[in-house]
Order: sequence, then C-alpha cells, then structure tokens
Amino acid sequence: MSRYDIFQTCKRRYYYTYYSKFDNEYSTDKILFLREMISAPLAVGNVAHEMIKTLLRRLLKDEGTIRRNKFFNYTFRTLKEYCKNNTFRETYYKEASKIDILAIEDDVKLCLNNFLDSNRVTWLTGRAIKTKKDWILDPPGYGESRIDDLKVYSKVDFLFPADDSIYIIDWKTGKPLEQKHYKQLLGYTSWASYHLNIAPDKIIPVVAYLKPEYEEKEYEFTEDDMKVFFSSIKGETSEMYEYCSDIEENIPKQKASFIKTDNDKICENCNFRELCFN
Repeated sequence: MSRYDIFQTCKRRYYYTYYSKFDNEYSTDKILFLREMISAPLAVGNVAHEMIKTLLRRLLKDEGTIRRNKFFNYTFRTLKEYCKNNTFRETYYKEASKIDILAIEDDVKLCLNNFLDSNRVTWLTGRAIKTKKDWILDPPGYGESRIDDLKVYSKVDFLFPADDSIYIIDWKTGKPLEQKHYKQLLGYTSWASYHLNIAPDKIIPVVAYLKPEYEEKEYEFTEDDMKVFFSSIKGETSEMYEYCSDIEENIPKQKASFIKTDNDKICENCNFRELCFN
C-alpha cells in the first residue's frame, strides 16, 4: 500500500505509520512493533516474492533445470523461519489461536507452481535469458525518480530488456485491483524512464497474478499518460502536505488533526486498532 493509499484509507493510520516519533501518547517502540506486524496473506505474498527472486537470481548463475522438490523444501524452511521471526496480527489480536503455516505453505506453493508452469518462465528461460546481465531484480531500498523538484518513489520487482523493449513485471498474490495496479505500473514506468532515459512507449509493464491461476495484464503508457500521472502525484502530495506544520522538516500537525476512519472494516484489518480503541 502506497503512502497516499494509507493517507486516503485513514488519517490516523497514516500518522502512526509515518510520524510515530512525534506521538506523545504511545512509545515509538510500541507503534513500530504494531506497524511491523504481518498477516497470513502478507506472509504468502512476501515469501512468494522472495522465492521468485531466488529463482531468478539462480538463473543468473545457472540456467539448468529447476528441481522442484529441492526448491520447495527450501521454500518451506524459509517460510517457517519467516513466520517464527514475525508477529501475526491474527494471533496478536486473538482472531486465531495459532497460525496455520501449512495453509500458508499451500498458498505459496500454488503461486510458485503457477509461476513455474507459466509461459512467462518459458519465455524468460528461452529468449529473455540472453540479456540476463542487464536484469534488475528487486533493487534495495526504494527507487527515486523526480517530477520537477518532487521526489517519487517506486520499487520494481523485476526489470529486464528483451526484443528492443524494457519489460517490468510486478508479481501479485492477491486479487486484481485494476485502478491501484494501473497506478503502480505507471510509477514503475516513470522510474524506468527517468533512470534509463528511455521513452515510456519503449517500456512494457506487466502485472502478473499468481493465483488462483497465473494471469498477466500488460499495459502501454505514453508521454501523455506520464503527464497525467505526474499531475495526480503533485495533487496527492499537496494533500498530504496540508497535514504538515513544517513541510521542509516533515513535521506533522498535532495527532488530533489526523482523524480516525469511521469504516469498521478498515479498523478490523488495521495493525494499530489497539491504539485507537484503548
């Protein structure tokens, strides 16, 4: 979820996510602990992404056949370690007595099997592998690009050249969210265009849904699309700036200015609900 998505969803959640050090009611450690909690669907997504990244990095070194039994044994070990090292929102708020790791493993295996059986992997290991020295895999941190003097941050899963174009693939383990994913891919295209100095119409962004079946949606963006995107980012940034008492220093207004949502469904799925309903 992007910064503006959180801002739109609940202003109080936005405050706790980005301005915990300014809170006088709860300790920063407490807020950060709650912020870092995960959920079962998030575990599926994070581990599936990590395993796909592992597979692609392995292809950079060795193009041989992937041994699935060995790969899935490693996946389950990674998953168990990940679950052990994280606090789940479901158990913390006593929505479940324990986390069903085997159910999470089944979902992760479904995602990875769908990925391995996809035409995209066949294409990657056939034609696109020729340019593997130029692959960019889940770069560390958040990629920065600029709109005039405004910084914009995007993080691609996988970027690579093929067939005289630049491809960007973003893996999804959740349900299709057309508007949100369209905007994300605009952001990734902006990042690639800025850093690689190429026109947007030479970039092919793809969102790949890993379950229940493998399905891709490919986009084509133009310079005009970029202009509309840049305009929307400037507007969103201006909205968020209204909640700062000092924009340059990124100091927020008082917490009371960040009103809680009245949508119970949002509260039920929020890591910070303990703070709002104490």
